[in-house]
Amino acid sequence: MAAKAKSSGGGNVFVVAGTDEGLVKERALELYREMTGGVDDGFTHETIDGVADNSDKAHEICGSTIQALQTLPMFGGDKVVWLRNASFLSDDVTGRSERTLSGVEALRKVLEAGLADGVKFLVTASAPDKRRAFWKFLEKVADVQVHDRIDTSREGWQDQVARLVDDRARELGLRFESDALALFVMLAGEATQQIGNELEKLDLYLGERRTVTEQDVFTMVPLSRAGIVFEIGNALQKGDAARAIALIDQQLEQGDSAIAIIRASIIPTVRNLFMAKVVGDTMKVPTNNYQSFSGALDRLPEIERAWLPQKKTGGVNVYPVFLALRGAAAFTLDGLRTAMEATLKADQALVTTGLDHRLVLHRLIAEITATRPQKRMAGRS
Repeated sequence: MAAKAKSSGGGNVFVVAGTDEGLVKERALELYREMTGGVDDGFTHETIDGVADNSDKAHEICGSTIQALQTLPMFGGDKVVWLRNASFLSDDVTGRSERTLSGVEALRKVLEAGLADGVKFLVTASAPDKRRAFWKFLEKVADVQVHDRIDTSREGWQDQVARLVDDRARELGLRFESDALALFVMLAGEATQQIGNELEKLDLYLGERRTVTEQDVFTMVPLSRAGIVFEIGNALQKGDAARAIALIDQQLEQGDSAIAIIRASIIPTVRNLFMAKVVGDTMKVPTNNYQSFSGALDRLPEIERAWLPQKKTGGVNVYPVFLALRGAAAFTLDGLRTAMEATLKADQALVTTGLDHRLVLHRLIAEITATRPQKRMAGRS
């Protein structure tokens, strides 16, 4: 979770923002309670709803905020003004309008002039436009916290989510088995609020038992979109063509494109299976423990690990390769080469031909699972 904090000059303006709405809400509420001493009698402090459907409403909200900041408490003492969920700070039609910008500029001038002693200002927003002058001003004068969702399109996101899940699980006294943690990460997704909800459900479900198993996760955690992507790949690894096709059809019916499905799930699965097969068969690295496996790959000479997926921060993106080890054992290296070629041809067909997309994906699933010899042998026994 990307979280940044900057010091304020005066210590009376605070900002909590970011795309992880659950964490933004949680941190802002903690900060508000800290600033108010946990006491809000309805007269001393003011909370202003910052959701604006149009520019006139945004201008009106800015005016109400200015009035609240300039009105001292009736009975004296400190005052906290919370502008909550300021949607008009985003880069959209409302946020870009001149009417909105004039209201925001008026608010900036009030803050720039300085607030009265004892008055504190808290702003929360889910997706503020960080290119705007108002945001740059806030970065200079305010205590700023930014909590963005982990970007699941980037390599290594599973490691970040796994650390987050592990930390929160320890707070509840829970311990995940390694396979259970990997499954939870893929099913629950990257949203902090969703992760927290699913951990609380597991906590209640387990009772006095504190170790989370893979079956516990299957029982209690519903599929997120990321989870469905994972399950398609999981079905491919197991040679379960019917399950993979059913999940693909489900996603197509919900509006996902075939290109998005092949590039989010099928291509990464086949690629990771191939990499895991090569690592498992040709490199002398321990494969039964994630930490040992990760350390061993990072210690390999650069030339031997350069072809493996890399993190932007440096080092091998180990997590998806480790998850694929068990599935890769059921394939031959030649079979996975064939699967990679079939996947490339299917991706090209989706982009450059008018073939039925559903049919292309169905045929690809059949071709990939057909390269899994153990599956055919099991069927004859």
